[in-house]
Amino acid sequence: MYTLYYSPGTASMVVHLALLEIGAPYQLKLVDFDKNGQYDAEYLKLNPGAKVPTLLVDGRAVYESGALLIILAERHPEARLIPPAGTPERDAWLQWVVFLSNALMSTYRLWFYPQELGYEELPANIRAAVQRKIESVWDRLDAHLAAHGPYMLGAEFSGVDLMLTMLMRWSRNMPRPVTEWPALKRLADLARARPSWKKLYELEGLTEW
Repeated sequence: MYTLYYSPGTASMVVHLALLEIGAPYQLKLVDFDKNGQYDAEYLKLNPGAKVPTLLVDGRAVYESGALLIILAERHPEARLIPPAGTPERDAWLQWVVFLSNALMSTYRLWFYPQELGYEELPANIRAAVQRKIESVWDRLDAHLAAHGPYMLGAEFSGVDLMLTMLMRWSRNMPRPVTEWPALKRLADLARARPSWKKLYELEGLTEW
């Protein structure tokens, strides 16, 4: 039995999706950001970074969404969220998970949490630079999918597609949402049609795509 500490629509989303795809038993523990639950003393014992997700794996607290996706995919190979070890596809899968973590997740924090840089709101020039950075990643990924898609590894769906679709969702209220990139929109539509995506929306109470 896994235990996922989550907050709806955040970086815990990809871990929740992976658990649903795998079909392993798990329970959810809400970390209420509206009540600063991430700073609760008991939660900080599990995750000193005061972030979600945190997953209890055999009673051990593990965090970082990219790492958790890898852990779950490797522990449950029958779910086919990750290609077999020793294959070029496995290497590409790991490459994309790390790329998405580094190029998008860290940049999004600047967009959504300007206070981490000491600002109440980002100055216009910095905000524009962050937007360009995110859009440059969309340009690269859209070109890759247009040439090699519809999924990140080609014809076969994998866990990295869940991670990317979660990150695409975060752009929905940006000046130029990701749905303006056609190959990325196609991938998003495929991922959002999966039973796991629909079930997550039901469980987490999400509405916006």
